[in-house]
Amino acid sequence: MTYYSFLFCFLYKNVIIVKIIKEVEKLKEPTYKFIDINLIEANENQPRTHFEKEKIQELAVSIEQNGLLQPIVVRPIDDHYQIVVGERRFRACKLANLEEVPCIVREYDEKESATAAIVENIQREDLSPIEEALAYQQILDIQQITQEELAQKVGKKQSTIANKLRLLQLPITVQEAVRRRDITERHARALLKLDSTAAQNKMLREIMDKHLNVEQTEKRIKTKIEPKKPKGKNKSISQNLKIAMNTLDQAIDMVQHAGVTVQFETQETDEEVIYVIKMKK
Repeated sequence: MTYYSFLFCFLYKNVIIVKIIKEVEKLKEPTYKFIDINLIEANENQPRTHFEKEKIQELAVSIEQNGLLQPIVVRPIDDHYQIVVGERRFRACKLANLEEVPCIVREYDEKESATAAIVENIQREDLSPIEEALAYQQILDIQQITQEELAQKVGKKQSTIANKLRLLQLPITVQEAVRRRDITERHARALLKLDSTAAQNKMLREIMDKHLNVEQTEKRIKTKIEPKKPKGKNKSISQNLKIAMNTLDQAIDMVQHAGVTVQFETQETDEEVIYVIKMKK
């Protein structure tokens, strides 16, 4: 089996990942070997910032029973190795008390290593929206490419990339809520409509305290951002209507002077003047 067929079968099942990694043609021929786990270190450019302990524990149990079926990718740095792809598997190997880890060793420079780590993580379904957004931003910064070029590289729509990156405009409190999955990405996108950090944080607390769903959240935000309709000015009373009102007032006075008890109320709206007259039989 050739190296690339092995790489495709065991490491990069996603064609998009293979496409991006193969852009680096100047790399030396990689090697497969078992490496002392103490000589391996994590990659600081790893876009994933949250690792679920329960899932790593489950993977560790599987490794104890079956071994590590998918090797991790590392690059040599001085007298040790740095992880390029596979930190989650590496953590599970440590938990399973493995002394040596099956690895594919390949020469990467800093830029290539960071890009490979980011792209591999983007393709994982369990990456949080914030981690995915940060990964996109890292690639844009490292490779100095446009959003459209990035979309082509990772096989996504440019609008998807743009929507993810907009999440990074939210305050850290909201980003952390998304990262912890306290709120959804759609909740977060709704919060972008509010024009201040204070308003966004206040709405975030309301979402969490009242357990608002996305539809409820959007309705609440809509009421906050829609300007209140100014009250219309009362229409001026015409001269004829004034005469009519005076005539009614005089008629009521005459009835009362005749000894009849009269109760009356007047109400004025934008469109009409309402007289309510009550007299006992």
